[in-house]
Amino acid sequence: MNINKKKIIDNLSTIFYALLIALLIRSILFQPFYIPSSSMEPSLLVGDRLFVSKYTYGYSRHSFPFSPKFSEKRFFFSNPKRGDVIVFKTPVDNRTDYIKRLIGLPGDEIQFIDGFLFINNSQVLKTKKNKKDLKMYCGDNQIDIDLFEEKLPNGEKYFAAYRKDFPLTNTDKYIVPENHYFFLGDNRDCSRDSRYLDSVGYVKKSNLVGKARIIFFSTDKKIGNIFQVWKWSDIVRSDRIFNKIN
Repeated sequence: MNINKKKIIDNLSTIFYALLIALLIRSILFQPFYIPSSSMEPSLLVGDRLFVSKYTYGYSRHSFPFSPKFSEKRFFFSNPKRGDVIVFKTPVDNRTDYIKRLIGLPGDEIQFIDGFLFINNSQVLKTKKNKKDLKMYCGDNQIDIDLFEEKLPNGEKYFAAYRKDFPLTNTDKYIVPENHYFFLGDNRDCSRDSRYLDSVGYVKKSNLVGKARIIFFSTDKKIGNIFQVWKWSDIVRSDRIFNKIN
């Protein structure tokens, strides 16, 4: 074997093993995700880039690229907790990644009554934050919102936004089926989530991808794109880098 041929084979082997290691890390440990919409504001902003742990709830076919159809079971499963921010595949196509907050567990009854969230007929504690003239994005538009801290039955706390005009007030009662979960966006009046049974609805256990852990980078695309290095002082949200996701 001549030197040039051996060098080519060595290089190809290095690339192959590097890709294999990257694939294993992405499938088994952590996967990066980009936030494209405002449905999880104020917790997650458009332009946030975050790591999701793939091992937290065990593994299913959706843990792997292209979701190969080898099984509908979940292996090494650990129960998710209310309040976890989770990436999942939408039940409609089993392909699109969504990220929302887990609110309802199997068997739970979920309902909004007069603007308050109820879980199993108990009202979720909702404390208004005393800030005036708060605005938040809904798509490309800014809306006036009220900001609340909500506390789930297990003690988990987070901030949720409700628009001041035409807020969500009342819904039907949602009963979460066995082996399914109910998710909501923190930007309550600007989120397509489990309330929309025709497009998201109840999410199967096997559709969970992983738990959102940490923001590793964040940019404000309304100012510019990441490739405009000369604008990084304005584009990069340095205060969000390495923030833990709650």
